[in-house]
Amino acid sequence: MPTHTAGHISYANWEERTVSPEGTSPKLTRASVVNAFTGGIEAARTTCEYTIVYVTEKTGTFTGMELLAGRLDGREGSFAVEERGSFEEDGSVLCSFEVVPGSGTGELAGLRGSGTFTYRPGESPFPYSFDYELG
Repeated sequence: MPTHTAGHISYANWEERTVSPEGTSPKLTRASVVNAFTGGIEAARTTCEYTIVYVTEKTGTFTGMELLAGRLDGREGSFAVEERGSFEEDGSVLCSFEVVPGSGTGELAGLRGSGTFTYRPGESPFPYSFDYELG
């Protein structure tokens, strides 16, 4: 039976660059992001890389990989998650993420799980939800 945990995410840095040719639509960008997780996941500085497709200036989709090192409900280790999401005209971001199989280290070896987060403009930090199993 999965364990449920939750908490908040805040981002510390966002560096984005366009990789598609100038004037091309849709626009393709890459972003290097540093986040901080608190609550069930405690990771002071994550490493995250996103590939983003802007369908319009304010809407699109993204995929990414994020490495979290710290603690999960008191267990120390690190793990990676694969993220997929979208962003809306009003600035809202919807994302689901899943633990990369075999990526758990230390006390998080064998970690499996998935979660979600929703960012709404002006909301910082914003909530996440995560269900996982160890074993």
